[in-house]
Amino acid sequence: MTPLYDRDGWIWLDGEWLPWRDAKTHLLTHTLHYGMGCFEGVRAYAGAHGTHLFRVAEHTRRLLDSAHALDIPVAFDEEVLIEAQRQCLVRNELRNAYLKPTVFFGAEGLGLRAKGLSVHVMIAAWDLGDYVSSEAATLGLRALTSSWARHHVNISLCRAKTNGHYVNSILALNTAVKAGFDEAIMLDPEGYVAEASAANVFLLRDGALHTPEVTSCLQGITRDSVIHLAREVLGLEVRERRITRDELYTADEAFVTGTAAEILPLRELDGRHIGARAGAPLPGQPIDVNSVTAQLQQLYRQVTRGELEDGLANYGVWLTSM
Repeated sequence: MTPLYDRDGWIWLDGEWLPWRDAKTHLLTHTLHYGMGCFEGVRAYAGAHGTHLFRVAEHTRRLLDSAHALDIPVAFDEEVLIEAQRQCLVRNELRNAYLKPTVFFGAEGLGLRAKGLSVHVMIAAWDLGDYVSSEAATLGLRALTSSWARHHVNISLCRAKTNGHYVNSILALNTAVKAGFDEAIMLDPEGYVAEASAANVFLLRDGALHTPEVTSCLQGITRDSVIHLAREVLGLEVRERRITRDELYTADEAFVTGTAAEILPLRELDGRHIGARAGAPLPGQPIDVNSVTAQLQQLYRQVTRGELEDGLANYGVWLTSM
């Protein structure tokens, strides 16, 4: 696999286009040392009517909201940043891509006061390829409840997608992977389910969909898309509330959602087979194509590629063409 730093292409930095290999920053860049910055992950999909950025307006607004919450002034507005993301696809000749707009401090000085620092915005895009194997998308993930708790709402800014938050995620995921699992499920400081390492969590029980309320977890844009599709297309009741880990054990179905992950089934948590009561497929067997998880996977694939007929809602507003 070619390292990300060694490839052809263009990266947008503060309104200018830099050749990919020349897009470098100083070793004393403040954000590198203290994690004070924010970012987004945005997907572009090739569909029957061309390539589209999916919900780029929502992602860009969250990027600016995150910067504002961190008290980082950004000199570019949403319109400029969205156009830069469109051009990032064009200049790099990408059809299916992952984009990462990032706001970070410069290298004028170090220290917690963060005084006199320049603010920079960069956007890079590349072909993500298969984020997970096809087996994970059909067989589901094996997860471990993490001993690392999600942030308390007064410890950090839980609505902001900040660089430093992901140390917490990496600790949880690496611990789970070393123990032989695919994913970690993280609890909030009070012991309720928060989210996966970098994805939101849903469970199905008796025909209703449940997801943790947005307190200590990120207000995911894929999460929001799934809630719309579940309610408006499948006619499901969706409840946002506190959830205990044993509710995941006894769920009929469970899955995680994220921009990179999209929708991935959760088939096992802490050695318990999820869906056993509902007759879910045994380990090693693909999920039922008629399951809610599989239906939402198909709907999400259609909506991100502009293939879902506008019946109950105009999902075309979620797409921004090149």
